[in-house]
Amino acid sequence: MCQLLGMNCNTPTDIIFSFEGFRLRGGLTDHHADGFGIGFFEGKGVRLFHDDKPSAHSPVADLIRAYQIKSENVVAHIRKATQGQTSLANTHPFMREIWGEYWLFAHNGHLKNFYPEAGEYYRPVGNTDSERAFCYILEQLRQRFRHKPDEETLFETIASLTHEIRNHGLFNFVVSNGEFMMAHASTLLHYIVRKAPFGEAKLLDDDVAIDFSAVTTPNDKVAVIATLPLTVNEHWTQLAENELVMFRQGDIIRRDIPSSPRYLSIEEGLAIARAAGVSV
Repeated sequence: MCQLLGMNCNTPTDIIFSFEGFRLRGGLTDHHADGFGIGFFEGKGVRLFHDDKPSAHSPVADLIRAYQIKSENVVAHIRKATQGQTSLANTHPFMREIWGEYWLFAHNGHLKNFYPEAGEYYRPVGNTDSERAFCYILEQLRQRFRHKPDEETLFETIASLTHEIRNHGLFNFVVSNGEFMMAHASTLLHYIVRKAPFGEAKLLDDDVAIDFSAVTTPNDKVAVIATLPLTVNEHWTQLAENELVMFRQGDIIRRDIPSSPRYLSIEEGLAIARAAGVSV
């Protein structure tokens, strides 16, 4: 099963600590070895890095660690291929422009028989269900709204499109336009909001710890979203099955959640993925 990572915060922050644990799941502490990608928003621009090699051993990942880029919104993905061959064209996150801003999208799951008609404005370059879903969402938004709608309307529209697409299977995703970040869980997705008083965090996948109080200010607020928790000594919150949330400046500001929320164990989530044909 692919691994998702997102960061949304109220001040430019580096993601190196979380990324170090995350990248090891691409071929070392886990077997997601079909490429990885990470995108950093900086103002209206995006720094986007892709490699079709395992992230745990990738020189591109080494470059990102050395670069220590700071951003308010980051989207990363480690791929375990279910649809489409291993290639740069099929590597997440995918990027497109809409209403004069870039959007980044990464997906974990498997959409069966999802082949919408080719869009007027957005068409996939690769051959993954993930990129088809992203292009479909943007195509529907562009067709319905000539100009960017208000935030509530945008969230409700994406929620409706998410309901439609997840009828085809598993649709865990993270999407950001550099201002907000949305995350949706079909099975497993967790988040943590780090804020004052900051403490020490220890990675699950590596023998590394950091004292956030030494590298933050009292006003910092950082939300990190991951398929599975990245640290062993912090409390991560799980999204409910079929829950969609919107983060802005490190806070959840909108959510679409079932009336009777269900929270899957890791074992249940992996079993559902296997049954759906997802490589885990």
